[in-house]
Amino acid sequence: MKSIALSIEERSPQGIAGGIARLITTGDLAPGDRLPTVRELASDLGVSPATVSHAWQRLASTGLITSRGRSGSFVRSVPREWMPRRYRGLDGALEARLDLSRGTPDPALLPALGPALSRVSTRADTSSYQQKPDIPELHDLLRDTWPSAVESITVTNGALDAIDRALASLVRFGDRVIVENPTFPPFLDLLEHHGLEPVGVELDREGMRPDAFAAALRASPAVVLLQPRAHNPTGVSLSLERAKELAFVLYRSRSAENAIVLEDDHSGAISTAPDVTFATWMPERVLHVRSFSKSHGPDLRIGALGGPRALVDRVVARRLLGPGWTSRMTQALLFELLTDPVSVAEVERARDTYAGRQLRLADALRGHGIEAYPGDGINTWLRVADERDAIVRLTAAGIRVAPGGPFLLGEPVHAQTSQRAGHVRVTVGVAGDDLAPVAEALASAARA
Repeated sequence: MKSIALSIEERSPQGIAGGIARLITTGDLAPGDRLPTVRELASDLGVSPATVSHAWQRLASTGLITSRGRSGSFVRSVPREWMPRRYRGLDGALEARLDLSRGTPDPALLPALGPALSRVSTRADTSSYQQKPDIPELHDLLRDTWPSAVESITVTNGALDAIDRALASLVRFGDRVIVENPTFPPFLDLLEHHGLEPVGVELDREGMRPDAFAAALRASPAVVLLQPRAHNPTGVSLSLERAKELAFVLYRSRSAENAIVLEDDHSGAISTAPDVTFATWMPERVLHVRSFSKSHGPDLRIGALGGPRALVDRVVARRLLGPGWTSRMTQALLFELLTDPVSVAEVERARDTYAGRQLRLADALRGHGIEAYPGDGINTWLRVADERDAIVRLTAAGIRVAPGGPFLLGEPVHAQTSQRAGHVRVTVGVAGDDLAPVAEALASAARA
């Protein structure tokens, strides 16, 4: 118990909570370890039991410790082991007063499902396992709103399902895949699962840097996997000019002349950026994925993939040996949401609300002397002086953000082990409208 007391420099409730939090995140206190009682630690520190009790309450409210009644207080258990490696670094096992770590939309800004459900048939009408997988009305609407002319479209169970099926159909074990760096952690887990080698390309405010992209193409990649809008985690969206420049670089590359571009437009209708695609210049080499999870509801699990018929048909054929198709009742529900004027207005209002929160947070951070740019969509990428310390300080303040390590290529680096300058991903979309205290806490953590 004395060793714990020696690690606590400040004797206030916040100082005690911060000291204990640092011991937990560094691994000095392991999940399941029993903590000293309030009276024991108060005696060791020379403070009142009430002071330690307030610190314990703060730690419990942020999910770092849990009480088991007369058995005492214990360090909270580790994240679930069944999750892929990089997902574990983002797992929301710890509770917080304000959780900005998950990358999910604000539930209050999703369109209401009740009216649309009332217009969808309650009876499934599938008469054959071999009939076309998509309902005609949704298929036609998707084709009419696709960012470019497209030969074939199929509905999938969300964006990751489409990307997983496409990779399985396009690549061989050992192939290289270009990804943005940083990138969405499940992409890296997927590449690892398929035995693929990621090749990272750095970003600037307009997307992948052309010089870095050209250098990466010399590795002879089989696929270029990118996020054209509302890039997760940075919030960067690809400008039309940059997309054209990158497409030209790819077109001229002899070492990547057969590479397929796989685009993940995961934020779609809540993005404020122009809808761009490499297919504008090279339609025969592009598979474009569109998801409706961020705009219409993650639990709908619905997206779409479009591109050359020969490539899309390979994905459709492979899905027939697994899930077969995306529920046609869910497809009908999405069609109602995409065509009902009330639902359309709700999604447009959500898009504008997210954009407003991004702008206000960036302005507030700049007011605290922190360099910040408003992202597109629901996430933003904040540079911090020390990633681990920033996570600890924000946790002690009741705010949870995602560590930057899992988004970077290489071995997943989590805040618990990182002791260097880095980043955190902040899901601004769920931060609410009172962003002043959030900005103040983020700025303080970024400088620490």
